[in-house]
Amino acid sequence: MDTKALITAYYDAFNAGRTDEMLTMLHDEIEHHVNEGGIRRGKELFAEFNRHMTESYRENLTDMVIFANESGTRAAAEFIVNGTYLKTDEGLPEANGQTYRLPAGTFFEIRDGKIARVTTYYNLADWTKQVVG
Repeated sequence: MDTKALITAYYDAFNAGRTDEMLTMLHDEIEHHVNEGGIRRGKELFAEFNRHMTESYRENLTDMVIFANESGTRAAAEFIVNGTYLKTDEGLPEANGQTYRLPAGTFFEIRDGKIARVTTYYNLADWTKQVVG
């Protein structure tokens, strides 16, 4: 599978709520660089993050544009996060079903045909402004 197809399949699984399928596309030594947070290493921590996010947020990504370098070792995706804040996340405003629309982007490193690094960026201040109202 080429890099753009891999990233497309990863986000198709995300949008369908198939986070276990996303794990199959990850390298065993995955590094997940979280916006405004630390680095999670390994599939189990990535799976924990997905479980937490699924509990607290319902999101669908649209307006997806995927880029990849010629060698297929690096990729990026730009998209819009269309979400609903379901359950209060620690340190963030109280959740009561607020909706948000947020531009975001992710950078990827590909190794051995799998995603070895996921680095996601979005504007937390913009998200907070939208959910606080």
